[in-house]
This record gives sequence, structure tokens and C-alpha cells, in this order.
Amino acid sequence: MQDRLRDHPEPTRSPVAMTVTENNTGARNEEAASLIDGARERIDALDARIIALVQERMAVSASIQDARMGSGGGRVSLSREMEILGHYSDTLGRPGTALAMTLLELCRGRI
Repeated sequence: MQDRLRDHPEPTRSPVAMTVTENNTGARNEEAASLIDGARERIDALDARIIALVQERMAVSASIQDARMGSGGGRVSLSREMEILGHYSDTLGRPGTALAMTLLELCRGRI
């Protein structure tokens, strides 16, 4: 057993490998790691804004549903949903359709 350990010593970690592991950016140098950290902070701020906008959209959608149902209409307008799906698909492609479906489900619930 001792001979096998001698034949296969523990791998050593270079300072670059330690940096990659320690800062969790995947970068190979400090300049790239710093850029990535800054960009991630911006993404976190954008995500917070997106979540706030989705919550606002949910509230507006609820008021539309209340008004529609209060006037005797249905909870959902399928023609309007098709417009939304088309807009997201035209702008963002197939992933846009999935995103729109998720937004619609969040705002109106499952049909």
C-alpha cells in the first residue's frame, strides 16, 4: 500500500488552481476574476429588478382578471396570451416562448 502511495503522490495545487477554486469564478487570473465578480454583481442587481417587475406584472394581471371577471368575463383571455407568446417568441426565440409561458402561469395560474 505504501508503495502505491509513493508511486501516485497527492497532486499539488498551483496558485492559479487555488485562485480558481477560492474565488469560484473559473477565471485563470485575478484580472478576469475581478471582471467576473463585478459582472456577477450587476447580474444580481438585474435579477432583483426582474423579480420586482415580475411581481408588479402579477399585481397588474390580478387587477385585469378581477375587472374581467367582475364584468362577467372569463379569468383568461387566450387571444391576449397568444399575442404575448408571439411577442416573446419573435424577440427571444424558442426560449422566449418558455419564458412567456412561465410568466403567464405566474400571473394567472395554471389553466
